[in-house]
Amino acid sequence: MVDGFARTGQPVGSKTLAADPDVTAGPSTIRNELAVLEERGLLAHPHTSAGRVPTDAGYRYYVDQLLPEAPRKEELGLSLVRREVDEAMKVTTETLSQVTNLLALVTAPPIATTTIRHIEVLLLQPQVLMVVVITSTGGVSKKVFTFDRPVDAGLADWAGSYLNERLVGIGLGARMLGSRLSDPSLPVTERAFLMELAPAFTELAETADDTLYVDGAHRLISEYRFQDVSQLNALMEMLERRVSMLGVLSTALSSRGAYVRIGVENDEPALQSLSLVAANYGLPQRNLGTVSVIGPTRMDYSRAIRSVREAAHELSRFVEELY
Repeated sequence: MVDGFARTGQPVGSKTLAADPDVTAGPSTIRNELAVLEERGLLAHPHTSAGRVPTDAGYRYYVDQLLPEAPRKEELGLSLVRREVDEAMKVTTETLSQVTNLLALVTAPPIATTTIRHIEVLLLQPQVLMVVVITSTGGVSKKVFTFDRPVDAGLADWAGSYLNERLVGIGLGARMLGSRLSDPSLPVTERAFLMELAPAFTELAETADDTLYVDGAHRLISEYRFQDVSQLNALMEMLERRVSMLGVLSTALSSRGAYVRIGVENDEPALQSLSLVAANYGLPQRNLGTVSVIGPTRMDYSRAIRSVREAAHELSRFVEELY
């Protein structure tokens, strides 16, 4: 029933099921079983159609039986070796959407989990200096500083060495970051110079938002015909805001296994006619982000679950090498 409706999008009747070679029961027995399932709220009988469709409760029953039986299966062909974190997230999102034909979303590791890997202090012009910060996830940030008077080249070289010695390995969200930039044991000139450069680190931590990678909105729209245009508008607005979607995915972040929410199980109104399938990636003792797909409630759950699990597995291998 579920597979038949997922393939066609049309109500499935007893005659169609009886014609399936894998179904051994006759039409009358099938009709009785369908009636029982409808009484239990697992199937619905739309309009005057002879067929039935799964309800959200029916999909939930189906998915609960499926989850333990959906092992990770190599079908994405995803390789993230030697990629920067931004590129790895984009490739994962694009590949996941292409394979599942659904809307794919991946959240990047939060900035608080990122540590400083290397720092460069570069004197571009006598009065212009640039600080480059490379993080443990491969991210690169640059901040240019302009001074009222020429900068001593020796002071700039010292700052580069000192910052690498004192800040490499420190998390961008760590409280000790500020204290290491304002060491009272340093001479006044050096300490004042470091305080001038501090925004290269403090602003990076303060302004960085959790990043959400999205791909396949056009696939979702073409796959699922929105009867109510307001539903489509609500979903598009939610994707544009990002904050609401990140909130939804943060709930999935605490889940140990595959996270599936079907139709009205979603708290967000924009998702209540859709289903969300997610899995987490990260380190052995810490989840860092979420891989997910969104699609119609009649999606191929088996493929969706396998795909997000495989993508999460590959991202976990990727971040373990980085961290």
